[in-house]
Amino acid sequence: MTLSRQEISENSEVEWIKLWDPLVRGFHWSLVLLMSSAWLLGHFGPAVMGLHFQCGYAIAGLVLLRLLWGIIGPPSARFSHFIRGPGAIWRYAREFPLRQPSYWPGHSPLGALSVVMMLVLIALQVTTGLISDPDDFINVGPLASWVPPSIRAGAVGWHHLGSWALLALISLHVGVILFYRLWKGEDLVRPMVTGWKFVKPDKSASQ
Repeated sequence: MTLSRQEISENSEVEWIKLWDPLVRGFHWSLVLLMSSAWLLGHFGPAVMGLHFQCGYAIAGLVLLRLLWGIIGPPSARFSHFIRGPGAIWRYAREFPLRQPSYWPGHSPLGALSVVMMLVLIALQVTTGLISDPDDFINVGPLASWVPPSIRAGAVGWHHLGSWALLALISLHVGVILFYRLWKGEDLVRPMVTGWKFVKPDKSASQ
């Protein structure tokens, strides 16, 4: 059961803070839109996939921006703030099934692992798309001529496989969000819209 804001605020250990900055939130929802569009266009779109390519370019720009923001952005956006070692990931994983909110101040250790995996997969997907050559003389990646024929031909298969790997990871991501909402009583969607979240400030440091 999800507690009300008043009930949560009565817990002296929990604070209502502005956690996610506009750039992180904008990146997240822009990526949702562009990834959905690119996936649907790639699998069900027309033979000439100009829009698919445009989505790919935009996604590449977003990832580069997020990587830069992960270095120079505010604390909650920085990779140094949320990427944890195996010990912290294991400790959080043991608490994960508990039926109570985590109030984690940012990406949890498991969430951070998901973020890293997502960024790596997207970067690989963009790369294979840029160098793919399906031999149709139409949907050729703009950098395909830079690599040997065997690599650009193989990149087509890897790009297709990567699209399904991303779909699986995104499905897992959505499933975990629902688990938090329905089982742990913690809404992770609203903070990514408004930026505001209930957190236990000392929790990250204790891990």
